[in-house]
Amino acid sequence: MGFNIWSLLIILAIVLLLFGTKKLRNIGGDLGGAIRGFKESMREGEQQEGAGEPREGREDEEPAPLEHREGESPSRAAASEASSAQERDRSAS
Repeated sequence: MGFNIWSLLIILAIVLLLFGTKKLRNIGGDLGGAIRGFKESMREGEQQEGAGEPREGREDEEPAPLEHREGESPSRAAASEASSAQERDRSAS
């Protein structure tokens, strides 16, 4: 299913009649502004990473292994560590 030039021109004419040139110009300006803002924020993010700011959870760092008590399964140790972390958070607030 291909579109020839005449069908595309007819679709364009219908869109112009429905929305009007002013509305389409506003939509184009808004879309351009959004793209420009996105590009600027991407550049700022790249500059911050290049500046050597510490990032949490770097991809090249391995997480610390979970420790478990003797005679306790690793899954149970993880659950007990999670509950103790929650208790510390509650007591801190």
